[in-house]
Amino acid sequence: MNTVARPVGEGDAVRVPSPPRALVPILGAIVLLVVAVLVGLFVGPAGIGAGAIVRNALSHVPFLGVHSDMSATDSAILWQLRAPRVVLGLLVGGMLALAGGAYQGVFRNPLVDPYLLGVAAGAGLGATLMIVYSQGHASDQDLLPLAAFAGGSCAVVISYAIGRGAGRGAATLALGGVAVTAFLTAIQTFVQQQHSDTLQAVYSWILGSLDTAGWHDVLLLLPYAAVCAVVLLLHRRVLDVMALGDDEAGALGVNVGRTRLVLVVAATLGTAAAVAVSGLIGFVGLMVPHFVRLLAGGSYRIVLPLSLLVGAGFLAFADVIARTIISPAELPIGVVTAFFGAPFFAVLLRTNRSFRP
Repeated sequence: MNTVARPVGEGDAVRVPSPPRALVPILGAIVLLVVAVLVGLFVGPAGIGAGAIVRNALSHVPFLGVHSDMSATDSAILWQLRAPRVVLGLLVGGMLALAGGAYQGVFRNPLVDPYLLGVAAGAGLGATLMIVYSQGHASDQDLLPLAAFAGGSCAVVISYAIGRGAGRGAATLALGGVAVTAFLTAIQTFVQQQHSDTLQAVYSWILGSLDTAGWHDVLLLLPYAAVCAVVLLLHRRVLDVMALGDDEAGALGVNVGRTRLVLVVAATLGTAAAVAVSGLIGFVGLMVPHFVRLLAGGSYRIVLPLSLLVGAGFLAFADVIARTIISPAELPIGVVTAFFGAPFFAVLLRTNRSFRP
């Protein structure tokens, strides 16, 4: 038998791949990740050869004695422009996909994404206010990620407070997120209309971009992404239990309310941190977990780690397309992810009659 099925509801079953079958998608995801990193480092307007990049990378490893003849300009392009952009793309893509998979498990709904509880609306409002009222001051622009992070986090806190006040179920949390999203989006639209001269800057951030990525952005995101990813991955088995339903999971010893809170907080903080440094990049958290399920089954024990790897590789590739397809100009990375994500999701909705997490 290649799979083990166990009940998760009326007529539903979570398919848990056997070790040999699970190994194939894991290895494939690792290969995707490695190729994405190499392509991200190799591709660019400056013609830096693959051999020169490898030698330069090995020259930084102690005791190997490898010498690199790469010029100072090419070295700066490689390590100060391309490398941080690739690493940031990996972190953002992996975090969004992992958070999306966790959200779909917590809410037992395949249509939710990391922005469900208002992270996008809150971050968008925070970034809009900072762009509008900073008046182009560099010192204020450096606070843009902080403003987006604070806005996204506050939005989710309000959504959770509303949902908890109305009831303890996942549906009430989702409805609270819908209400908060609509309200904050209305405020953002009002601010934009009052300051139409900033529309280009606001929409540039909303559509997502990694063109200004630096190592400082990587260091800003890395602690949040690492902690949140560890928390979510440690709860991947619990998500399989919660798929049975709140009552059944409680009967099996899971504190559903506390577990849901931990998962929502971890996924939200990771998403807010990712959005703060990259802007609003859509479809990654919605599409990647579904793609993983098509390959490896529905158990969150495999869905979450694979979503982390595939999401990282996917966004790194999307960024390469964004910076090369209309070179020397750049396409917002959110446009690229939507170009691939929307058709994929449409086909999935059309062909999969048993559309479920």
